[in-house]
Amino acid sequence: MRVVLDTNILVSALIAPAGKPAAIYSAWVEGKFTLLTCARHLAEVLATLQKPRVAELVKPYKAGRLVNQIKKLAEDAGPLPPVNRSPDPNDDFLLALCEAGNADYLVTGDKRGLLALDRHKATRIVSASDFAVFVA
Repeated sequence: MRVVLDTNILVSALIAPAGKPAAIYSAWVEGKFTLLTCARHLAEVLATLQKPRVAELVKPYKAGRLVNQIKKLAEDAGPLPPVNRSPDPNDDFLLALCEAGNADYLVTGDKRGLLALDRHKATRIVSASDFAVFVA
């Protein structure tokens, strides 16, 4: 199974270790699915982890471990096709990442944006709660 995890899922996994995002993060590290990434995805994760509000909640070693795991364990999907579909243009790269990596799922907490789309081509767009059922 090939999956794109929105930054909000990855960061939530570090903030709330007992939640659904944390269970998904653990399932990925255990090899239950392939995480897809790209340079833009990694840059967004890094930028989010450095925001003062997030940095107060996530210990530096946990943030560093997440970034290192993405670099080491995730599959780089390569060049992204142009996509202009998301209600938030800043999220179009996630849809492009789904296309480039042939993702089965995009997992996000973005209720008014990405989740409202339901699908992007062959990729189902689901919440953490919905996806956690598949990897439990």
